[in-house]
Amino acid sequence: MNMERQKNRTCCFFGHRKITVTEKLKNELEETVENLIVKENVGTFLFGSRSCFDDLCHKTVTNLKRKYMHIKRIYVRAEYPYIDENYRSYLLESYEDTYYPERIVNAGKAVYVERNFEIIDKSDVCVFYYDENYLPSRRKNRKRDLADYQPKSGTKIAYEYAKRGCKKVVLLNP
Repeated sequence: MNMERQKNRTCCFFGHRKITVTEKLKNELEETVENLIVKENVGTFLFGSRSCFDDLCHKTVTNLKRKYMHIKRIYVRAEYPYIDENYRSYLLESYEDTYYPERIVNAGKAVYVERNFEIIDKSDVCVFYYDENYLPSRRKNRKRDLADYQPKSGTKIAYEYAKRGCKKVVLLNP
């Protein structure tokens, strides 16, 4: 049987800023990522930052890179549109590439949401660690008004966007 090899696919990860990392979660994530590499030809993994789940996913993909050396880790920055060679070299110790999306240049306060939309748009598969009951952390408001918390988590916004965009969504339950 002569089958055309499927193109290299891309995966991204989103999860809450603070999570409880268990052995069960680590094993489920590793099995999920390895299946994506082997069965779905995922070879590129896009990462953001700012969450415990991002860190866990990066560690998992980095460990699997020892076995699947062809996979690439790409850091999509939401800060520093222009970086010097020292910072770039530092990032490339942990990633194969990094970039700052052009579409977020003038995003202002929505920079992380827009960066996340960019990551989802570039991905074939999105892996989420999403708890509907998660309450975003409270943060002090500079203007001292009544809205002293973010009403919707960034993970929820990304999850809803990925589902609307008909992306394949893999949900790891807390």
